[in-house]
Amino acid sequence: MTIEPPIYLVMVEIRNETSEEERRNMAEYCVTGGTGFIAAYLVKSLLEKGCFVRTTVRDPGDAEKVGFLMELAGAKERLKIMKADLTEDGSFDEAIQGVVGVFHTASPVLVPYDQNIQATLIDPCIKGTLNVLRSCSKASSVKRVVLTSSCSSIRYRFDVKKQQITSLDESHWSDTEYCKRYNLFYAYAKTVAEKEAWRVAKETGMDLVVVNPSFVVGPLLAPHPTSTLLLILAIVKGLRGEYPNTTVGFVHIDDVVAAHILAMEECKASGRLVCSSSVAHWTQIIEMLKAKYPSYPFENNVAVKKETTVRISWKQARYKSWASQHSNRFLKCLMTVSRVSKKKDFYELSHCPRQIPLFVFFLHRIKAVKIMNLCQMQTPH
Repeated sequence: MTIEPPIYLVMVEIRNETSEEERRNMAEYCVTGGTGFIAAYLVKSLLEKGCFVRTTVRDPGDAEKVGFLMELAGAKERLKIMKADLTEDGSFDEAIQGVVGVFHTASPVLVPYDQNIQATLIDPCIKGTLNVLRSCSKASSVKRVVLTSSCSSIRYRFDVKKQQITSLDESHWSDTEYCKRYNLFYAYAKTVAEKEAWRVAKETGMDLVVVNPSFVVGPLLAPHPTSTLLLILAIVKGLRGEYPNTTVGFVHIDDVVAAHILAMEECKASGRLVCSSSVAHWTQIIEMLKAKYPSYPFENNVAVKKETTVRISWKQARYKSWASQHSNRFLKCLMTVSRVSKKKDFYELSHCPRQIPLFVFFLHRIKAVKIMNLCQMQTPH
């Protein structure tokens, strides 16, 4: 029986065929927020490709937090860890000056929703994005900026709640008034930050591409817990309370990183790239966790009131036929269970949809984009 490779490996094979990429392998990139979940994997992948990498953290001297980055293959020769703070003007100037591309991933995710939310979440996300982009505009070496946004900047809308619309694409935006009314501060911050990024790009002529991933999952790379892990731990400990009666989209970290690198390297990439691969109802997630860890006394407390289910995908119909062709392959990939130690298994489970039998309603379209030569996409306004 022939075992087909995971989609992201196929993408790597395709990208490596281009001579342009070979010439870029020795290029230098900046990845903001290097200890973050997505950023750390980006640093790892860029180093594996032979690139020079600069990454920013608030305290480069904190060995407990940043030490794992220097243990990555190629880090000692090609990685610089530099100090920068999202809330300080000009803080990223030194890290960005001289690089050819910037991946801006740094942004708070899980913070207490209290009276300090403006300072702990909203300002670092919005002002931090503007600070990074100002530094990019000063650096003549920067050819492209790839911004990590979120499906949260697309899905939260009054017309969705009223069931007036059930399908969204990259042309839609979350309603900031809706986000404020329902205390969706993360979605609010990501929406405003992305809109501000597009405003700056339009005013300055900056080459900006945005990746909008759904719920990013995958095994730990950093020694500290990710927001996904903390969420799962809260569920297992019974601290989560009632779960929404709805579905949630997932995408594996390998695919998110591949999307970011492709967005940087493919000259025809533009606009917003929705990056999501599978969906599960909260009931499925809870039941899977209960079956895996029956000794934990948590219950399936799903709300009685059903929320509107909304799908987010690219609006270009041409990609849908490709997605359906590869659904079986990706489903096999999703259902592959890692055989690891109990402690590591718990961490792997905490973010890995490949262990959850999920119904795939659309696949990430990154390979489709490459195959179809990345037709020009609409730039949001």
